[in-house]
Amino acid sequence: MSAPTLAVIGGGQLARMMAQPAIALGLPLRLLAEAEGVSAAQVIPDHVVGDYRDLDTLLEVTESCAAVTFDHEHVPTEHLHALERAGLAVRPGPEALVYAQDKGLMRERLAELGVPCPRNAIVTSVEEVEAFGFPCVLKTTRGGYDGKGVWVVRSAADAVEPFEVAGRTGVRILAEELVDFRRELSAIVARSPSGQAAAYPVVQTTQRDGICHEVIAPAPDLADELAGQAQSIALKVAGELGVTGILAVELFETTDGRILVNELAMRPHNTGHWSQDGAETSQFENHLRAVMDLPLGSPAPRQRWTVMVNILGGSDPDAGRLYDGFPHALARDPHLRVHLYGKDLRPGRKVGHVNTYGEDLDDCLERARHAAAWFAGDLGNESE
Repeated sequence: MSAPTLAVIGGGQLARMMAQPAIALGLPLRLLAEAEGVSAAQVIPDHVVGDYRDLDTLLEVTESCAAVTFDHEHVPTEHLHALERAGLAVRPGPEALVYAQDKGLMRERLAELGVPCPRNAIVTSVEEVEAFGFPCVLKTTRGGYDGKGVWVVRSAADAVEPFEVAGRTGVRILAEELVDFRRELSAIVARSPSGQAAAYPVVQTTQRDGICHEVIAPAPDLADELAGQAQSIALKVAGELGVTGILAVELFETTDGRILVNELAMRPHNTGHWSQDGAETSQFENHLRAVMDLPLGSPAPRQRWTVMVNILGGSDPDAGRLYDGFPHALARDPHLRVHLYGKDLRPGRKVGHVNTYGEDLDDCLERARHAAAWFAGDLGNESE
């Protein structure tokens, strides 16, 4: 069988989880990994170790590939344009991906599209933050993830550190209002180059120290009107920006019943991991289908409820079990689905996740929380 090769830039767990649906689709993957033994390199034999910031390395890895996609959004925009000039299908393309790479540009473009967002402004000094108003959130426009590059500031003293970071890295600082929200939501859609799109159910997400900890699909007690609005926003953004692949739109549901866009990610996303076991077609398979311009699969849920809980390294990594946790976890819950990333436990590090599904939400939550806490060696927190 002759199939085109897809290049994947970045060796993290998102690339790792693309491997399984790629096998089923008969789609060869070629990986650019940042180091030997990283998560995706363990399961994708055709890989090269190199620096994604080096254009020659990118050209070497993608040679003879039909398309390239990404595990992260950090490849320099000018390199993405160079890959396109070399004749490669870059998916998502640089014109779209730049809005996931740069939060300042994202806010400007979403405002042009009339997409509801928190009040925001680019600021260049503590004095400008004071003029914007406390309390607020300061973010680096590039390079932040999982709570890094984000500060909640309530005074001028709190605002000093972000500008010190900006001075060292050359990034801009974005100020946003501190939104009074009821909960955080996520709307994920897949979109192909031909324009076909598929929208997953809107999910509720819970963060721990800036890292996604728990997802409930679909979001409980979410009004149909708000769910439809969230999906419509995600589909509009994907279409207007020309996104190819998965787009995750992280949202706030405010206490006064509005939906505001928080962040964009143009790749498979932590808030979509539930779909591996809870949807007819996972986000990872639909991402591959989209970037190769194959017909998309159904995003419909298989069960009434699916719960995803991340396995996060606790304060005592030696207390974690990971692979040694299987006997207890699987015997206790034969329906449990466990996904490990091949990573060592470190405090706060995402090393895997578990999915549970069924008709009773409370039962799904208890099972998923217990299993994740068992693997992490953190059973004291499984009921949070």
